[in-house]
Formats: sequence, C-alpha cells, structure tokens
Amino acid sequence: MGLSSNHEVTQLLRAWTAGDQDALEKLTPLVYRQLHRVAQRYMAGQRTGHTLQTTALVNEVYLRLVDCSRVNWQDRAHFLAVSAQLMRRILIDFARSRGYQKRGGDVVHLSLDDVPSVSNEPNADVVALDDALKALAEVDGRKSKVVELRFFGGLSIEETAEVLKVSTETVVRDWRLARAWLLRELSREA
Repeated sequence: MGLSSNHEVTQLLRAWTAGDQDALEKLTPLVYRQLHRVAQRYMAGQRTGHTLQTTALVNEVYLRLVDCSRVNWQDRAHFLAVSAQLMRRILIDFARSRGYQKRGGDVVHLSLDDVPSVSNEPNADVVALDDALKALAEVDGRKSKVVELRFFGGLSIEETAEVLKVSTETVVRDWRLARAWLLRELSREA
C-alpha cells in the first residue's frame, strides 16, 4: 500500500470516526486485502477442517469494527493493530468455546513460519501462546504489544514503532527480548 493510500486510509478512518458512513464504504475495499492477509496468517496453522475460514474471520472482525466506530483511529497501522487483536481474540474465544485443551486432542495450531521463530516447534498452540502473551503483558506490556503488532498484525518494525510511539531501535530490542521470553515460557509448557 503506497503512501497516498496510507494517507487516504487515515483520512477515511478519521471521517468514519466523525460519523461519516460513506467513509466506511470507501475504506472497506482499501483495507480488505490487508485484513485478509492478516487473517490468512492466523488461519495458516489451524487444523484441517477448521470450521472458521479466513473470509469468515475477516467478516467477523469487520462486524466488530463497525461496532467500535467510536475509536479515535490514529492511522492505518493503528487500524491494523486493532484488527489483528480482534482476530486473535476471535480465534482464542473460538478455541476455548470448543473445549480444546492446551495440549493434545484437537488443538488449534498457529504457524510461526512467517516470522522468526518464537518456538522450536514449527507450530505452537494458539491458546498456550495467548496465555504466554498474557503473562508477558503482566511483566512488560510493551513487549507483549510488540509481539501482537509484529506477529499477529503483520506490522513492520517502523509501523510498530509508530503505533507504540517509540523508536525503531526500541521495537527491535523489545521484539528480540519478547521472543526469547516466549520461547522460554512455551518450552516450559511442552
């Protein structure tokens, strides 16, 4: 997405926040492809036959976003960060509602192949990862947010720094330390 598109998305988000429903209609096609890519990342590691599909996940996020029109959107990166967080919550809720156990049985897996490994295993249990991220948030909320934005949201280092209002060096450092911390936590549960 080019710089002019980023600016257009930001303008449309702000107009939507101000109550312009036409802005939402114009915004949807601009962000749909990116939301779909984020959803594909989430769904890539799901078990075969998973009843929630990529498009359904995007649609569920869209429905929830329409309900949170009062959010004061900063920019496209902020929008994607919130969307990624919603996707994560939807999948976690889905996994827990189905009674999946943390390990074994019909676990829900999340592929970590797209980013530097958080685990030595090619797949990690999404519920265990969520629990580990919650524990990390208690220790260091910003590092947890960096993982959420980078891994789940697919944001670049620069976009993550922009959302968190920190330097890119801070994001790189937090990302490295958070991955090491999560690796340790997830290996304890294995």
